[in-house]
Amino acid sequence: MAEIARLSTRDADFDARLARLTAFDAAQDQTVDRTVAEILAAVKSRGDAAVLEYTARFDGVTAGALAELELPREMLVRARDVLPSAQREALEQAALRVRSYHEKQLAQSWQYTEADGTVLGQKVTPIDRVGLYVPGGKAAYPSSVLMNALPAKVAGVAELVMVVPTPRGEKNELVMAAAAIAGVDRVYTIGGAQAVGALAYGTQTIAQVDKIVGPGNAYVAAAKRRVFGVVGIDMVAGPSEILVICDGTVDADWIAMDLFSQAEHDEVAQAIMICPDAAFIEAVAASIERLLPQMARHEVIAASLKGRGALIEVRSLEEACDIANRIAPEHLELAVAEPEKLVDRIRHAGAIFMGGYSSEAIGDYCAGPNHVLPTSRSARFSSPLGVYDFQKRSSLIQVSRAGAQTLGRIAGTLAEGEGLSAHARAAGYRLDPRERS
Repeated sequence: MAEIARLSTRDADFDARLARLTAFDAAQDQTVDRTVAEILAAVKSRGDAAVLEYTARFDGVTAGALAELELPREMLVRARDVLPSAQREALEQAALRVRSYHEKQLAQSWQYTEADGTVLGQKVTPIDRVGLYVPGGKAAYPSSVLMNALPAKVAGVAELVMVVPTPRGEKNELVMAAAAIAGVDRVYTIGGAQAVGALAYGTQTIAQVDKIVGPGNAYVAAAKRRVFGVVGIDMVAGPSEILVICDGTVDADWIAMDLFSQAEHDEVAQAIMICPDAAFIEAVAASIERLLPQMARHEVIAASLKGRGALIEVRSLEEACDIANRIAPEHLELAVAEPEKLVDRIRHAGAIFMGGYSSEAIGDYCAGPNHVLPTSRSARFSSPLGVYDFQKRSSLIQVSRAGAQTLGRIAGTLAEGEGLSAHARAAGYRLDPRERS
């Protein structure tokens, strides 16, 4: 029997129950953190040798030199070419849509000239080198390769270096094919904290990158936390989340399956439905009960629904939106007849899927927008991965002689107020002699 919590905003303890439901202890495991610290220190000090040692220990892959663990471009292309036609076409169509969507995000440099001739602006440039972490072995996600690599390529990143573990030498053909399709420049078959360290610090073989993106296990997440500041990172993601707001107009089986689609990721994923229609909530509960045994990952789904799932009854769709803003979910489905009337009420969500046909699963693979999204309520202050994550902005300031007469006085006055006399004098030097006090 499927177990899932039932909540109602009419209950006196609703706020407390919702807070407990959505709380997630993301505290770093101290054992994991200590292990990661040791691995990173070894990679930083011993480079290639340390990476090879850890790769042999954790993945069962040995090599005489780190260069031997680089996959040649020809192998990636061959993996693409030998794919069954349906898989290759699906990957290529998904890549085309993802690229097309992200091209709309490309920022451009700009500047303007003030009346006195002073020029101000912003120069936009791509990051030079980016590292992409991809889970390997059987738990491999070619869609993540596309979602992380294509925005970087659209941004103009000069070199994209992918690391992917190959436990016991097991290579995933789809991941290699996706790397070829996305235009990844170099691929190394290393993983874990040692791969993050190699990208962050550089080794004798692998050049240091400027930013690391991509998902990974607890060791990878801990390593990304530790190297942040040495390099940039995309985010440290928590468990996957879906919140579905319903009005009863979408098939109950569709809603149940959408909840399953995130619950099947792992036992701590979160799947919540909110609806003002009590009868429809019962219909979805019945669908969950009937469909769950058919799922290949039914045990994982059941654990997720029992531990962190919920069916919530509300007074209105407007109240549902208010609760959604409190939860700030990674994925939000507006499975209602008129989603346009609700979308303006939503302030916090990683991605908003509008209408009954907009399954979150389509967004995971091929809709176009990025599936790398903020989790654990971080949608309150962060955004999906995009081209902007691979571009930097530099301010442009060209002060004219006339402009310096005004700006120099303003800067000098403020600098003196802060007790920074060198600042004041530097600005004052630009004043015409007759303007100096």
